[in-house]
Amino acid sequence: MRTRIARGMAVSAVAVLVVVPVLAGCGGSSSGSPAVKGSNSSPSTAGSTSTAPGGGTPSTSPPASSAPSPAATEVNPPGDIPDNQAFVKYRPAGATFTVKVPEGWARSSSGGAVTFTDKLNSITVESTAAAKPTVASVKQNELPKVEQLGGNYRPRTVTVVQRKAGPAVLATYLQDSKPDPVTDKVVRDAVERYSFWNNGTEAVLTLSGPKGADNVDPWRIVSDSVTWH
Repeated sequence: MRTRIARGMAVSAVAVLVVVPVLAGCGGSSSGSPAVKGSNSSPSTAGSTSTAPGGGTPSTSPPASSAPSPAATEVNPPGDIPDNQAFVKYRPAGATFTVKVPEGWARSSSGGAVTFTDKLNSITVESTAAAKPTVASVKQNELPKVEQLGGNYRPRTVTVVQRKAGPAVLATYLQDSKPDPVTDKVVRDAVERYSFWNNGTEAVLTLSGPKGADNVDPWRIVSDSVTWH
């Protein structure tokens, strides 16, 4: 009898030793080391689409507007005549020629010369009975009169150029503008002076604007527009 009891106690002890490690292992799985960081975190939503209610087509953010931006307003440096400037024909009183001048420019007269001005630019038209001008005659007889007007006159070139009305003597020079009546400021002007001639009449166009201004095209329109009648 004692032997059976002893054996039973031994078997029970073995069973207890087996059960305890198993229970220890089970407890470790429920309260052991923490889960791997991020393994149970929600996925990032950046750049993802959202599912519509009811499992419909996923919705996406509307694309950025691709409409073209409006054209930039033209900005002209001081003295530059706008590209869209319109020109109109002008015929001095009693003259035998016409010339195109910028539309809308202010007009004034002095000593038989008519001047059109806008901001820093000006065009002066005058005519007189004279012999046909040459490079030499312009240098000797006409430019000294221009120099006498003052304005820090500095000569450049005197050449013969071809225009639609025929050859013309072109004198270029630098000269200070007249003081602005409001600000009293003076601008350094680059001047083109054209001398045309036909049948005893000399027509002179003086085109002036700030030094450095890009008025090549407008000045060509004006000097090419001279038409004899």
